[in-house]
Amino acid sequence: MRRRLRNLAGVAGIAVAISASAVAAAEPARIVAFGDSLTAGYGLPPGDGLVPQLQRWLGDHGTEAVVLNAGVSGDTTAGALARIDWTLSAPADAMIVTLGGNDLLRGLPPEEARANLDAILARADAKHLPVLLVPMLAPGNFGPDYKAAFDKIYSDLAEKHGALLAAPFFAPILALPDRQKALADYMQPDGLHPTASGVALVVEALGPRVQELLHRAE
Repeated sequence: MRRRLRNLAGVAGIAVAISASAVAAAEPARIVAFGDSLTAGYGLPPGDGLVPQLQRWLGDHGTEAVVLNAGVSGDTTAGALARIDWTLSAPADAMIVTLGGNDLLRGLPPEEARANLDAILARADAKHLPVLLVPMLAPGNFGPDYKAAFDKIYSDLAEKHGALLAAPFFAPILALPDRQKALADYMQPDGLHPTASGVALVVEALGPRVQELLHRAE
């Protein structure tokens, strides 16, 4: 009788372990969205920013994931580098990096942005996190040399670190045939941040790349 009870207890223990493993396996992946105001959702209601819209897009397309908002408005690549270790101290399975816009607004040297982003991606490498890098394109007002140097940062670093490279953040808006109408309809009055509808266009382009990122995380 005692042996039978021990056997039953052993079977029950195995069942509990299997059940716990199944629950753990069913937990959705955690994606850190690391960026500035474009990630944080500046100027938008809480449910309309990049992170909540991307979360909904993934769910609507059958992808279970939790997107964590690690966007800080006003952050340069240097500011982001200063907080990357703290950000990655929490469990994560993948990371989206959308940075560089504030470096551009301030006309900071491209080599500084390159070094900062390189260091951020190196931190992700150390954590074995797959990364999706979202480029920012420099305007022409700093001259062609500045633009060429800045725009090249993202493809170079994606290749160096084996990161996925997304289309430039604003590409879905700028690709619309009537640019003036697109800017009026999809950008906030500051001309720097997308409206909720603009974010939706960005997410439509970004979503499939995020799904690809999650495949890398499996």
